[in-house]
Amino acid sequence: MPNFALSIRKSLTVDTDSTVVAESETANAAQAGNGDSDSGVVIETRNLSKIYRDFWGRKKVNALKSLDIEVRKGEVFGLLGPNGSGKSTTIKLILGLLFPSSGRVLVFDKDASETSKNERIGYLPEESYLYKFLTAEETLDFYGRLFDMSGAARKQRVSELIELVGLQGAKHRQLREYSKGMTRRVGLAQALINDPDLVLLDEPTTGLDPIGSREMKDLILSLKKQGKTVLLCSHQLADVQDVCDRVAILDQGELKELGRVADLLKVQDVTEIHTQRLRPEVEAEIKAIIEREGGTCTIDNPTATMEDLFLNIVRESEARPGARRVSGTGTPQEAAKEDQKTEESQGEAGQ
Repeated sequence: MPNFALSIRKSLTVDTDSTVVAESETANAAQAGNGDSDSGVVIETRNLSKIYRDFWGRKKVNALKSLDIEVRKGEVFGLLGPNGSGKSTTIKLILGLLFPSSGRVLVFDKDASETSKNERIGYLPEESYLYKFLTAEETLDFYGRLFDMSGAARKQRVSELIELVGLQGAKHRQLREYSKGMTRRVGLAQALINDPDLVLLDEPTTGLDPIGSREMKDLILSLKKQGKTVLLCSHQLADVQDVCDRVAILDQGELKELGRVADLLKVQDVTEIHTQRLRPEVEAEIKAIIEREGGTCTIDNPTATMEDLFLNIVRESEARPGARRVSGTGTPQEAAKEDQKTEESQGEAGQ
């Protein structure tokens, strides 16, 4: 069975190159205790390294090199990096699907090799491996059984999750009839079936349209409000910026940057001022003051994101069917006219 939930019932296969390391570190973890950490750290990696070897035991790929990170309770933590940077390896080590070549992974203050921790984890892989002949309800009921949930609890939880991911109208259809985005929603629902304390999401917005992507990000933020911890891997940097508290950036298996998103993105040598619409003469005066002090100044109207524009248009369309909202043709000639108007207004303000 390819899905992660079955690891609760099954023993995991041990990597041949790290059996001895894993056994010794599991013993050390047992001596350290089994309770949750008082420090509020949910995931901790200590000098974590992973080397993939070939059939003869020769080093093939050094996938992860001395990774040290902490993921704290109640935060949304982003794991970023290009392909081959070690993100997927890190997630598999956290889940206990791989053993480290050296170093340790602690999850809920337990060694990652302890399968008992999986009862508190929800996992959405990059590709959702689901049974296409099952309906959404049957799929979620199946995963609920893997967690030994009672029939009444499964029925209630399945109903809540189908509503949460917006599949009420398709819950009786087989998954083979689902689009990729709909399949992704079912995958997210199965990751939440056990009401986990830790949620691991690998490319959660893959296959989703802009509305579904926005709903997914809102759901991640709602999980944070519930006190859950979320570890997010994504190539969509805008998604990470919207929802993550802290990020770790990996490249070639090494940690290159770690910190709060707001701190990492802040441009220290630029001052930004927001105000309501000003008269042209006031704008000219402000610009003259800044230039007199040796600075440079650009005055313009802020722009919204394409996501915000798209969502607003769709919402208006749903509220007023048949209405058209056309701001302009968007041709180069129209853009040139707008630029000319701007230059003329700035010239009048400077006279």
